[in-house]
Amino acid sequence: MRKKVFVRTYGCQMNVRDSEVICGLLQKAGYRISATDQGADIIIFNTCSVRKHAEDRVWSLVGSYKGSKIIGLVGCMAQNYKEQAFARDANISFVVGPQDIDKIPVIIEKVLRGQSPSGDNPLLFERKLWETDSSIRPEEIYHMGFYQDKEHAYVVISEGCSNFCSYCVVPYVRGPLRHRKHKDILTEIWEAITHGITKVTLLGQNVNAYQDNQVDFAKLLCQVNALSGLKEVDFFTSNPKDASIDFFKAIRDLGKLAKRLHLPLQSGSDRILKLMNRGYAAKDYLALIDSYRKIVKGGRLTTDIIVGFPTETDEEFKETCALVKKARFNAAYIFKYSSRPGTEAAKIVDELKPNELEKRHKKILDLQRGISKELRSR
Repeated sequence: MRKKVFVRTYGCQMNVRDSEVICGLLQKAGYRISATDQGADIIIFNTCSVRKHAEDRVWSLVGSYKGSKIIGLVGCMAQNYKEQAFARDANISFVVGPQDIDKIPVIIEKVLRGQSPSGDNPLLFERKLWETDSSIRPEEIYHMGFYQDKEHAYVVISEGCSNFCSYCVVPYVRGPLRHRKHKDILTEIWEAITHGITKVTLLGQNVNAYQDNQVDFAKLLCQVNALSGLKEVDFFTSNPKDASIDFFKAIRDLGKLAKRLHLPLQSGSDRILKLMNRGYAAKDYLALIDSYRKIVKGGRLTTDIIVGFPTETDEEFKETCALVKKARFNAAYIFKYSSRPGTEAAKIVDELKPNELEKRHKKILDLQRGISKELRSR
């Protein structure tokens, strides 16, 4: 009987797409994909390391299986912990980094062959495996034809990140920025259309930095917009330092492109932005969104904000609140700072006390909720 696999996904849309790729690879290799962990022989945790809370949830759930399943740790946590994951939890049988997901079917076969032949405990393993060394994914993994949604597909246009924002672990776990060939991206979207997909979201840690020879992100959007059969195109996420007028004009002019922009701010303080290594100042950000709103009439604008970055003063927090009032975002994802081992920010020892962090988080959350409610009422 074919083994059943359940993939549990945490984190960003990139991980959602990676989980689809994993399911497609396993389905092609003869495994059955399960919608729940009930009855599944193999459980794969596709993980996120952006915040400590996300990691803690995974460790807790991994420990809850008590050796009753084959457990795989995949994604950013796998790359972060590598073979140390086995010491952290003995239930884990294999560890696979983001760039090695194409090897998962073979790794599972090796794990299965390592089972105890006695029959007393069919899930007793003689060895554990990890793969975290690759730097480039094979292009073919993006053409498995597995989609969770029958109408919408995520399409990765670039992998990794080279921005090295001081708080972010992504460059360390997903490697430097690498762009896929634009023809491969268009082929993948066309394949999705033949499966009945009518909406796509282009993904990258920094989509608007896309470049394939003469094809930049605005030109790629034009080519995707021209594909017959598509009804809507979206993308996620953009970096202010790579935003341009041509980019905004593409959002305005392309009929299938959603009229919305997610442009992470992170802080309204220039000193904190510099410590974060974001590459822009508060005035630059305000000028950008002013241009966006003049060009894309009525376009939605959302953002990310980190509260309580190390050494952030009360005055600097107020600067962020003031910018939020000026910007009037439709919505914002507001996070409490979470120190990530190996990042530059983790070396700064002056962190806010938890009660002050919580107070600032609530204050700016309430501020944005009020703005969002007012904008919705209009």
